[in-house]
Amino acid sequence: MRHAKRHLQSSSIFPILDRQPVTLIRSRGRRQHRHSSAAPRQKSPPDRRAEPLTPLPPQLQARPALPCSKAQARDHHHRPVCDCLAMHRAAPAPRSTAMPLPHLPLALARLALWLLHLLLANTLLSLLLPLSLFLSPTTTYNASSLIASTVWAHIQHLFTSANGARILVLGDALPPGESAIVVSNHVEWTDFYLVQALAQRAGMLGRCRWFAKRELRWVPFLGWGLWAMGMPLVSRRWAEDEREMERVFEGVVGEGWPMWLISFSESTRLTPSKRALAAAHARKTNKTLPPHLLLPRTKGFAASVQHLRAAPHVRAIYDLTLAYADTAQEPFAFQSPPTFAQSVLQGDIGRRWKMAVHVRRFVVEDLPGSEEGLRAWLEERWVEKGEVLEGLKRGLEGGGGWEGVDL
Repeated sequence: MRHAKRHLQSSSIFPILDRQPVTLIRSRGRRQHRHSSAAPRQKSPPDRRAEPLTPLPPQLQARPALPCSKAQARDHHHRPVCDCLAMHRAAPAPRSTAMPLPHLPLALARLALWLLHLLLANTLLSLLLPLSLFLSPTTTYNASSLIASTVWAHIQHLFTSANGARILVLGDALPPGESAIVVSNHVEWTDFYLVQALAQRAGMLGRCRWFAKRELRWVPFLGWGLWAMGMPLVSRRWAEDEREMERVFEGVVGEGWPMWLISFSESTRLTPSKRALAAAHARKTNKTLPPHLLLPRTKGFAASVQHLRAAPHVRAIYDLTLAYADTAQEPFAFQSPPTFAQSVLQGDIGRRWKMAVHVRRFVVEDLPGSEEGLRAWLEERWVEKGEVLEGLKRGLEGGGGWEGVDL
């Protein structure tokens, strides 16, 4: 028995297992090893009674809890090494969510390069403000769009190509170069990547204009750049925002500027506390609160549609539903996206997070004509958006992916 133990613990066994397939045979009630190659059997190692036995690696010390015969129980030390290895492979360690250290220095260098690019771009955009006194508004708009597209394409490259994020696009195909009003739910900063992935496909990345907070106007370089680009800077109080909206729409309607006017209609990110507030407001106002969402703010959407009806090239409304799943958690965490830091620093993002954007395209001419009708129309879309999210969640619960989910 001591000789058998030393034979199992000998380091010469493991290279053999790595190089040659092992066949199990049964002889007289005992399982034995026989190598498939015709090489002669190696001699047993010499008896070293004075030397201490080398302990087995931890993964080979555990014994599988399987029923065995009395003969197997008497010769339990003859249990094949490959059985232990198979047991170890069948129960892998939990997936680590820590950032791989070799990737971090390179990711930090890439992020620093993008921040430098952002600073340079904001400086150039700020210079467009005084130059706009001498340049035509259309020239200023086109120049700002070109500068912005380089910054957004740069960070999109970090997220997808450098850090391995995979964005699945579902639903309707979008015509290239089409101007549209875009509405979406809002989960995390990462939402920008999903919307920009669509814009890149449609050739409209530099034409994206996002509703932003009015306070950003006074941030040096950043706020000036947003103003020069024609970003709508709003305060969420319509009486104060109406003039700002007219400033933005002037170029789209009067000059025919191509644009994706993008709005996170819930006006804030989804959190448990905001979800609770939305549920209380829905009960008070007798409205339906869809799952995984907040209530949309409809007044700004209705005003945008009414203003842009006069722009014949703005033909459509894009309704985007953004979905995430963190598969590193057990069970998976739905609507749990990576943070901004993880999106720019963590490698192989696509192995941990699933991300999808579901698209529905509506023609502006088919929308209701009144403001009240438009506000009700958006609320109906939000109810359908909740159904889409529930369908995506069920698809993962069933063990499948999102590609074949019927939405």
